[in-house]
Amino acid sequence: MHPLYEKANNLTDEVIAAAIAVHKHFGPGVLESIYVKCLEQALKVAGHKVEREKTVTIAYMGTTFDEKLRCDLLVDDCLVIEAKSVEPCDLQRFRMQLLSYMKLLDKPLGLVMNFGEERFGSRGIRRVILKGADKGYDPFVPS
Repeated sequence: MHPLYEKANNLTDEVIAAAIAVHKHFGPGVLESIYVKCLEQALKVAGHKVEREKTVTIAYMGTTFDEKLRCDLLVDDCLVIEAKSVEPCDLQRFRMQLLSYMKLLDKPLGLVMNFGEERFGSRGIRRVILKGADKGYDPFVPS
């Protein structure tokens, strides 16, 4: 199991509740940046560490470089949030973007949230688990 999986898993309900509260306040159709900033504030007020645009070091074929990832939110250094505000859609298309951030940051769990959904709680949120993070996780085996 990924060393941060339990922490991230336990955090998801609280993050989802905060996101639902933000969505209830504004409803669908507001700019993505507003939802993200309000969710960030709600989580900080609740005592969580929240980061945006995290920098990671990439090593490849003898070279290393820093790359700034534009993930929307990283909560308590274990849960990655990718927010959208688009017409109702299949969130699977944003899953790969979130998985990319999770792999590069080595975080076990993420949430794709589409604040553009009218029924946000039931249709606008999807959990994404890094392959093996909830079971026999091995960071040296490519997924």
